[in-house]
Amino acid sequence: MTFLRLMALLEGSSLLLLLFVAMPLKYQFGMPEVVSWVGQLHGALFVIFNIVLIYNVFKGRITEMQSFIGLLASLIPFGTFVYKAKVLKVSKTQ
Repeated sequence: MTFLRLMALLEGSSLLLLLFVAMPLKYQFGMPEVVSWVGQLHGALFVIFNIVLIYNVFKGRITEMQSFIGLLASLIPFGTFVYKAKVLKVSKTQ
């Protein structure tokens, strides 16, 4: 479960880095290569995060609904931070 929390933080941070650092660098300063690097990093972390979600469902650590909420949260800026704080906090006490 600790790894899932870590992945939630990394995935959320990479999305924010992509949206609020790399994209402005691309469009304001003409540096499209930054989006390529950060985009690949974010893509990898997104896939790994969702694999970890599925793994935790199979291990019985989280429910299928909690996993689905995690998938949705990974699509929204700041979503995985809220997911970690609200959903994973509840499942830790169970």
